[in-house]
Amino acid sequence: MITTNDLLVMTASNGENLKLAERFVLASKKLGAKADLLDLTTLNLPLYNPRTHQEKGSPSSINALHEQLVTQPRWVICAPEYNGSIPPVLTSAIAWLSVQENDFRKLFNGRPIAIASASGGGCMELLLSMRIQLTHLGAQVVGRQLASNSKNPAKDESIEDLLKRLMQMEPLRL
Repeated sequence: MITTNDLLVMTASNGENLKLAERFVLASKKLGAKADLLDLTTLNLPLYNPRTHQEKGSPSSINALHEQLVTQPRWVICAPEYNGSIPPVLTSAIAWLSVQENDFRKLFNGRPIAIASASGGGCMELLLSMRIQLTHLGAQVVGRQLASNSKNPAKDESIEDLLKRLMQMEPLRL
C-alpha cells in the first residue's frame, strides 16, 4: 500500500481527459495515496507572450499555479492531442511556468511525471511531444504511458500500474 500524499493529477481538457484525470484520483485513493486534481481549463490562464511578460510580469493566476505545483513532488498529466501535438492550454502553462525562476528547468528538474491521454485518435504524437518537452525540462517521465480512445478505453489496471510506477519514484535532489 502506498502511504504518500503528494500527487497532483492535472488535466488540460474539460472533456475525456478530465474524466481520465478523475479516474487517476480515484485509483490513487484505492492505492492509499492522496491526490489533488487540477483542471487547467478552469484557471483562465493567459497565452504566454514574451512581450507581455517583459512589460507586465507574470499574472497572479500563474504565480498561484506555480506555488501549487512546486509543493507537489509527483504529477500525472492527462491531455488530449491537438493537431498532432500538445494542447494550447498546457503549452502556454508550461511556457509561463518555465519563466518563473532564474533557471527555466527548476520547477520540472528531477520531478517524476506520468503522462496519459484520452484522444479521438491514437494520441502517440501528443505523448511523444510531451515526453520530449518534459524530459528537456529535466523531468523524470515514467517509462510507461497511457494512451486511450473510444476504441481502446483506459483500463483500471493500466491506471493503477502507471500510478504504482510513479509513486515509487522520488524527486531528484539537485
